Amino acid sequence: MILLMCAGALSGCAADYLNHYDTVTLAAGDTQKYNSLLQTVDPLNPNSRNTKIEGDGARAAAVAQAYKYPPPPPPPPAITVNVGGSGVTQ
Repeated sequence: MILLMCAGALSGCAADYLNHYDTVTLAAGDTQKYNSLLQTVDPLNPNSRNTKIEGDGARAAAVAQAYKYPPPPPPPPAITVNVGGSGVTQ
């Protein structure tokens, strides 16, 4: 009984060893993709060189301030209570 429990506990440790991978790491096998990316002349998007950002600085600052300090919520509507049924027509 004790021998079976020890064998069961140790079998979980050997599960990865018994997979018998042919590579050093699990990420191996992307050599062709790696070489093609390594020899790419310009891997960046051509639009990444555009340094002219369209926009208004004052408007952007106002939006940032509104985000940082949001306006207070509107007050709740007034509650009216009709006592005695005055003003009710049927």
